Amino acid sequence: MGNTNSENPSDNEWDDRGELVWNEFDWERYLRQQDEIALRYLGFYEQLRHKSERLDEAARLMGWSVDDWTADGTLDGSEDRDDDEDDDEPTEVDLGDEGEPYTLHKNPIYIASRALFLSLKRSWEQLADTEDRIPRKLAMTYYAALLRTEDQAMQAISALDFGDYAMAIALFKRALRELNTTFALLATDEEAESGALAHYRTLARPRLFDLREVWLRVMGECRAELARPSSEDDDEDDDE
Repeated sequence: MGNTNSENPSDNEWDDRGELVWNEFDWERYLRQQDEIALRYLGFYEQLRHKSERLDEAARLMGWSVDDWTADGTLDGSEDRDDDEDDDEPTEVDLGDEGEPYTLHKNPIYIASRALFLSLKRSWEQLADTEDRIPRKLAMTYYAALLRTEDQAMQAISALDFGDYAMAIALFKRALRELNTTFALLATDEEAESGALAHYRTLARPRLFDLREVWLRVMGECRAELARPSSEDDDEDDDE
């Protein structure tokens, strides 16, 4: 989970930095670095795409801690990997500069979601580029549904990053409803579809399921956080 406390992490990071003055060039360089990090995650994901624990494995290779990524005490399945597969595994990398300011772009949930959406959109754009590969109506309706899903998810992650867990849950629920629409649109008549569309479905379904898995994990953490007694409640109990 990208933010596990109620305080805005961006405020804390900026305070630690003091007065930070960046011009447009500095921010452009920073944003390009964040683009590269999302692509790096996608590269790990692609290499691990046939593994059942690809989400947690890719997170580990990104250097994300358990608290960053999941509420579980361990990364599921990360210790059960066969030793004989290690030679073919990508290696963990050191990401970022701790002296940089915190922005939403550094949130692991944002990075993973953005990377998966990027792969889904790019592949669909390539598929829909040729009209005989896919019906025009499906090309437009599916892409629109994908964009709506991404929009709701990114709003949810922004709410999460600001510690508004109730709003994050509401927005993730909207994203999941839109995600169900994308699944439905891909469930066309397989006998009548083109081979290219069948190939895209094979690529897209695991990614859509993984997006749902990430968001459901985060929603579970948000609900757990909301159900946890606040420090004020603890103080009142102590006074009694």
